[in-house]
Amino acid sequence: MAGDINANIVPEIPKGYHNWGPDGDKVDLAEQSLLNKLIRRSLVRNRNQVEVLQADPTSPLFSVKTFEELRLQPELLKGVYNMGFNRPSRIQENALPMMLAQPHQNLIAQSQSGTGKTAAFSLAMLSHVNPANKWTQCLCIAPTYELALQIGQVIEQMGKFCPDVELAYAIRGNRMERGIMLKEQIVIGTPGTVLDWCTKYKHIDPKKITLFVLDEADVMIATQGHRDQSIRIYRQLSKNCQMLLFSATFEDSVWKFAEQVIPDPNIIKLKREEETLDTIKQFYVMCRNKEDKFAALCNLYGSLTIAQAMIFCHTRKMAGWLAASLIQEGHQVALLSGEMMVEQRAAAIERFRNGKEKVLVTTNVCSRGIDVEQISLVVNFDLPVDLGGDADNDTYLHRIGRTGRFGRQGFAVSMVDSVHSMDIIKQIETHFKRKIRKLDTNNLEEMEKLMS
Repeated sequence: MAGDINANIVPEIPKGYHNWGPDGDKVDLAEQSLLNKLIRRSLVRNRNQVEVLQADPTSPLFSVKTFEELRLQPELLKGVYNMGFNRPSRIQENALPMMLAQPHQNLIAQSQSGTGKTAAFSLAMLSHVNPANKWTQCLCIAPTYELALQIGQVIEQMGKFCPDVELAYAIRGNRMERGIMLKEQIVIGTPGTVLDWCTKYKHIDPKKITLFVLDEADVMIATQGHRDQSIRIYRQLSKNCQMLLFSATFEDSVWKFAEQVIPDPNIIKLKREEETLDTIKQFYVMCRNKEDKFAALCNLYGSLTIAQAMIFCHTRKMAGWLAASLIQEGHQVALLSGEMMVEQRAAAIERFRNGKEKVLVTTNVCSRGIDVEQISLVVNFDLPVDLGGDADNDTYLHRIGRTGRFGRQGFAVSMVDSVHSMDIIKQIETHFKRKIRKLDTNNLEEMEKLMS
């Protein structure tokens, strides 16, 4: 499989949504997605059950347990196994039969990084291509240059044994002479460049596209320009084109956008993670100030057998102070916050995952980011709140969900330093219908009893 990426490409600046979150740290959705792709080199064991809503309820529900059941071309099956996939992941079991069905079916799917989603639609594109036709047949758009390259790498690896299938990257800096039609059957790109190639420069005939993939839809629509460009690309396509849309979240804005561009879809949704709280014991500790919190944290860490711990702070400044204080106490600590480059964050997480540091201090940039089996303790040094000052229940769930993974027992401890923080605890208890028990970190005997 041949790529068409030039050596002198000027990287396109990511246009992801920059937002100062309630934790005081900068959250870039595109960077967060890229971080997930960099750190999840293998499939995570996702506990979420999937819910399948079929466009045609009378159609028999079909899922697969092996790649052989999909009757793939031998070259593709070889590529799949060469990538280390032994059996389909949960999302692949349900999505691949829909993607590969004849006549074709449209799909809206919720899937997070590490679940095999990119491999699934890459396999669909490679299966879809007729190598004898030397024009673009499959088109995939992603929000940034870096995410497009990540997808392209998966396609190149999976299509390693398909020499007649070629791939081009529609990204800024990859220039061609106006009016020259692409011969590559698959094109991966960012919305602005793809739109230009379809309309202004005439490198792609959009009416000949038979499979259109829109990845990272939630990141895409956070940028107004990308949202509008994606819709303009969609309007250029033929009515017979198969449409696949993927998003990590399914907020109302994502649904509204998906309904605009995906007619008569099958839908795959992840059921909520709240059942994961069953394996996590939740506590709160009364404190007066940050020094009191730090003393409680040291008591907690010194009294328990903890494999690894994640500690969440409200701001970069607080995270920096806490990491330095823990290092002074002799702990091996990694610090993660939004001013670090994505590659630096990925390297810090890799060190933590490999056990080189036992404690990871972070802001919300990492609440949804990693799955490490050894995390036995999550500490909310600062409680997560939304812009209105109320409990941010989703962030709380994602934070404490870093522990208690893969069926193991986990512990979550929240530091409470005011009447307002106690109110936040009560809001979280009400929302999740679970009791958060008070913990006295000065009473070793009580602590051991409660946390055993």
